[in-house]
Amino acid sequence: MDITSFWQVVFRLTKRILIADDHESVLRRVRATLESHPDWEVCGDAVNGREAVRKAIELRPDLVVLDWAMPELNGLKAAEQIRDLLPSVPIVLHTIYGSQVSVEAKKHPICRVVEKAKSGALVTAIEECLARV
Repeated sequence: MDITSFWQVVFRLTKRILIADDHESVLRRVRATLESHPDWEVCGDAVNGREAVRKAIELRPDLVVLDWAMPELNGLKAAEQIRDLLPSVPIVLHTIYGSQVSVEAKKHPICRVVEKAKSGALVTAIEECLARV
């Protein structure tokens, strides 16, 4: 481990992000987008809500990006479970159903709802949510 990596670990300068989506192409695209940010690292990914909850507990990310429509456990239900277990971790809901889900998301522990069609909005939402922590 070089000295920069050491201090990033000590001070958690690099923010660790868990992503969950049931479409492999979306996971790849989101991973590439997030890893192009110099201060972020994708610490893991999940293909359904249950796996997202399990990995959140295991990996202790600084932020979680969840798809809404996933098998086994949708993003809102996964967000509730993650928030119960990791109350300080912000959650971004990344979905094709942005405006339709926004009202429902306000009843859940969601920091921001981002429509998948608005690619630049995800980075902005993550920056805003991490700034609140």
